[in-house]
Amino acid sequence: MNVFLILLALALIFDFLNGLHDSSNVVATVISSGALRPRTALLMAAGFEFLGPFLFGTAVAATVGGEILPVAEIGSTEILAALISAVVWNLVTWYIGLPSSSSHALIGGLLGASILVHGTSIVQLPGLIKVLVSLLISPPLGLIAGFLIMRITLWMARKASPKINAFFRSSQMFTLAALALSHGSNDAQKTIGIITLGLVACGYQSTFHIETWVIAASASAIALGTSMGGWRIIRTLGARIYRIRPVHGFTSQLAGASVILGAAFLGGPVSTTHVMSSAITGVGAAERLSKVRWGVMRDMLVAWLLTIPITAGLAALVMALLPPL
Repeated sequence: MNVFLILLALALIFDFLNGLHDSSNVVATVISSGALRPRTALLMAAGFEFLGPFLFGTAVAATVGGEILPVAEIGSTEILAALISAVVWNLVTWYIGLPSSSSHALIGGLLGASILVHGTSIVQLPGLIKVLVSLLISPPLGLIAGFLIMRITLWMARKASPKINAFFRSSQMFTLAALALSHGSNDAQKTIGIITLGLVACGYQSTFHIETWVIAASASAIALGTSMGGWRIIRTLGARIYRIRPVHGFTSQLAGASVILGAAFLGGPVSTTHVMSSAITGVGAAERLSKVRWGVMRDMLVAWLLTIPITAGLAALVMALLPPL
């Protein structure tokens, strides 16, 4: 069977699972606050996620596919191993309901497989630093943005009647659209970058340039995954951190969309899961520190720290087991 077709299928499965796993974070607060029915929220998010990579460019895809590792030296086997590793990690964390990062998983898989074959010299440090800085600072930025936006919102609404909850509830349709667009413009691009890297590795392209069909296929896969929903993670983000009300949904979505969309414009891959977890935490902390169940955040931090080492090791193991292609 054509190696590229296997690679393409795995990439789209990864993208679908990314939608099922990560994109549920886009709708968690909308559903938990009662702003929209679950099916309506998921379908609305899926539609805007599909549009994201078409509207906001492919800077993140260029970073993932062309700046971390030299395009001309990466083979199809390394890409397959990275995808298998990321898919397995996504399935495991989805099953146990732990919000983890598909971005971390994919980067870890690429690094583990490539270093096993080529050694550490294969890594392009400027690109790796750009990715790690994006992944490292985006959760604190989400926390700070959530805290500040919630404080500003509470101050502006300090004399409002309880009817303002109707405003926060209805406004979440717009913040949901913004967050879904930002997620599609960031997360779908990781698959776009991987597929394009595979096209070069398999000899279908001589240089790294992104075709429209790759964007359409990746956007469709992540949108389909989103439409099906990852209910375990929706419950974790929408209920276990603290009880979500309309004001929390509105402010956390606004904070998360700002950070994720900003990163997409700069070409920095970030984890929607961790940005939204941090934004929700920041919003809760702005109201009352004791409101947040910090034990849940501790579990998320552990997943954040372990994802790259585990997926790198898993990809290296897969790489050792795969026959030469």
